[in-house]
Amino acid sequence: MRVVRLATETDFEGWRAAARALRLEGLNPEAVVWTVDGAEPDLLSGGMAEAGAAAPGLGAPQAALTVPRGFMELAGAVVLHRSAERFALLYRLLWRLQKQPRLLEVTTDIEVAKARAYAHAVGHAAHKMKAFVRFRLVEDAAAAPDGIETFAAWFEPPHRVAERTAPFFARRFSNMRFSILTPDACVHWDTERLRFTPGADPADAPSDDALEDYWRTYYASTFNPARLKVKSMTSHMPKLYWRNLPEASLIPELVAGANDRTARMVAAAPTPPSIRTPSQQAMKAAARIARDGAWEMDAPGDLEALAAGVHHCRRCDLWRDATQGVRGEGPDHAPLMFVGEQPGDQEDLAGRPFVGPAGQVFNKALAEAGVPRDKAYVTNAVKHFKHEPRGKRRLHKTPDRGEVQACRWWLDHERRLIRPRVVVALGATAALAVFGKTMPIGANRGHAIQLPDQSQGVITWHPSFLLRTPDPEEKAKAYAAFVDDLKFAWGLVA
Repeated sequence: MRVVRLATETDFEGWRAAARALRLEGLNPEAVVWTVDGAEPDLLSGGMAEAGAAAPGLGAPQAALTVPRGFMELAGAVVLHRSAERFALLYRLLWRLQKQPRLLEVTTDIEVAKARAYAHAVGHAAHKMKAFVRFRLVEDAAAAPDGIETFAAWFEPPHRVAERTAPFFARRFSNMRFSILTPDACVHWDTERLRFTPGADPADAPSDDALEDYWRTYYASTFNPARLKVKSMTSHMPKLYWRNLPEASLIPELVAGANDRTARMVAAAPTPPSIRTPSQQAMKAAARIARDGAWEMDAPGDLEALAAGVHHCRRCDLWRDATQGVRGEGPDHAPLMFVGEQPGDQEDLAGRPFVGPAGQVFNKALAEAGVPRDKAYVTNAVKHFKHEPRGKRRLHKTPDRGEVQACRWWLDHERRLIRPRVVVALGATAALAVFGKTMPIGANRGHAIQLPDQSQGVITWHPSFLLRTPDPEEKAKAYAAFVDDLKFAWGLVA
């Protein structure tokens, strides 16, 4: 009986060298016992004969021994399985391959099927590890000497796949320093190289961090009780992984209350559809015809049709990078209309004008001037957000004259439908849209200008100008002048 002692539970190279030497020596699989250094040999797995000396390793005589490439790939996966007979099974297949070179193609063979099942289980365990590892913060950037956060995760894979999946995590989190602790081996990544150490104990891993409360809140908010399929869920997320998942503590409660939540959802009033999915009537109102390269559309008959048309407008190219068109907001026949420049980042996302920082300044000034917001119609000269990306931010860009002119078609129809008595242009871009020409703000503030439709035009600063003014004293003066202009416009209405 020959005993082969491998260095570790996943010593594929050691098995490969020993198996090659044994096969060249002609030693029958029944005469070989495979074990791991430090463990007692299992004599029953290799035969009933007595144990002998260890098998030769890399120093064994070398000779020609060829196997299909698929066998080595299969063996590399099978070695990671927790079955105690995996090394013996692989040697038996190696022994048989010399007489049956196409053995691996025989899917009905019991040993071939077992090896493939082992490899499949290992691949499945690696896939689940990629999906269910949850990192916890160990050291934040402020406390770290080099300013890099450190994370750690505890995971218990059903098979020894930690080293096999380590390159995936290094690529996925290349700029993050982390450790993945498992009972078999630990993976460490320092943002430059991978390192492996022996297995750890669950007590060595962090138990919680502040972000997990946010993750649990997110998981609970995205849980859809109406689409719950418990068997499917536990198939994709088996319970054996739940102990590694912070959100798993919520699952029993969410499942238990799914029927009640579904009933409440059915009984609740339907939410209005998003403007991004308009009705057939709105789509018909927004129908456009391309003629000689020009974009044409029927004049909107009401503000609802105008809103649908704004969202689907293609009169210029700004729609390509914007989330949605942003129409005006206010009473159908408001006596006072405010025209801004264009939607900002928050307005683009919300689909409403003046809801961002400039809108907050605007609302404050309206209140101080005694102008009721619910009596005014608020819109913009340009209906889509013009910007340029800067990292994760979208920085405002001023619309050019051509874009203002293209969008003036919408502003003219808003004025036609609302028929305000006073129109206030907030900033130079709005003044260009309202008056059709450049109008210096400083030279035209504080008095009314007759418009062709007999309404009165007023020019003042845009609220964002007040936010950009760096000097506190100048900012206070500009804000006071802005409030005075709003009072003046409201006085014209009265």
